[in-house]
Amino acid sequence: MEILWVLIALVMLGFVLLPFLRRRRGGAIGLVSPDHPDAADPANYGFVREEELDIRMPGPDQDLLDVLDVVQRTQDHRAARQLLAGTETEGERRWQRVQAFAGAASLELSRRPGGVSEAPGGQWLRVWRAEAPKDAGGAAVHAEFLVQQAWRTATPGTDEFRIIMEEARTACGEAALLAPGDPIPYIVELSVARGLGYSQKDFEQVWLKILDRAPAHMGAHLAALHYWCEKWHGSRAEAYAFAEAAAARAPRGSLLSAMPLFAVFEHLPEVTLVANFWQSEVVTKAVHGALHAVQSARADDPMPAHVRHMLVFFLVRSERWSEAMNQLIHIDGHVGALPWTLSADPAAEFAVYRALAVAGYEANGGSPASLPH
Repeated sequence: MEILWVLIALVMLGFVLLPFLRRRRGGAIGLVSPDHPDAADPANYGFVREEELDIRMPGPDQDLLDVLDVVQRTQDHRAARQLLAGTETEGERRWQRVQAFAGAASLELSRRPGGVSEAPGGQWLRVWRAEAPKDAGGAAVHAEFLVQQAWRTATPGTDEFRIIMEEARTACGEAALLAPGDPIPYIVELSVARGLGYSQKDFEQVWLKILDRAPAHMGAHLAALHYWCEKWHGSRAEAYAFAEAAAARAPRGSLLSAMPLFAVFEHLPEVTLVANFWQSEVVTKAVHGALHAVQSARADDPMPAHVRHMLVFFLVRSERWSEAMNQLIHIDGHVGALPWTLSADPAAEFAVYRALAVAGYEANGGSPASLPH
């Protein structure tokens, strides 16, 4: 047991030191101070400074950013309502925007819970629901807001968590009634199902409603995968089977081919003691599927950013530096995606992997001039 704790400590120490990497002769990667002349500098590649990384979204959505700015500055919900009304119901972008609005309101509330002389944060969402109770967009955002509140403020298994999740389940039903063809209320309910521990039969009933409305919805598949994971209500085998089935039926241009990579991530060992784990068949096969997915994705699909972020994690761990750099040039600037959002400081976590990618790339002869854009 003592040896295991030593190994864990060494792994953690290694990641603390990763930002201070440099090139060395022979292709090895050494450690130096960040001000050393040979230190790998992500800025040489035009990458965004760590403190300027946007942790709200996985990739750019300027319309959403503009509306969020207006809503939070004025506390007027109408711009958000208008944006969602003009966003395709079945598409991935609507789901991302619902999550973003709900997350913004939830974060506002956590930072400004309100009091005797101050209104609570996120008041604009409550006004939205009060002024437009039949608006499907507002209902979906409210349901997602409750889900995020449960995970952010309560502990699964407690009465407080259950009460908020039960309220979220009711809100999902109300949102579904307002927009019968919209998959989003049911996608939100997938998280409720995980939190409340739906039986597999009840979970599959929700899942079938999503498949009827949006069978290739990547966001829905990612939400459903959590339920089937070993740490929740399934197993490694069930999660892998779910992900591989999704990849097998992926239509042309779909990102579902990347699902096995997310299943592998959800079941990574706490400590990797096998030297070639990151070059193993299961990892390599999943990475190749994800690479194919992003290469064949539609130009207007917002989901490749999610896959590219996960690819950076695996490609760096696999020491595939050039391929990691090729993903970074597509996503740098935004870090609101797995695996970084699992960290208390997503920007810092992303910056560590980015620094390692740059150092590895340069250690093998790469330079800003040789990186295609």
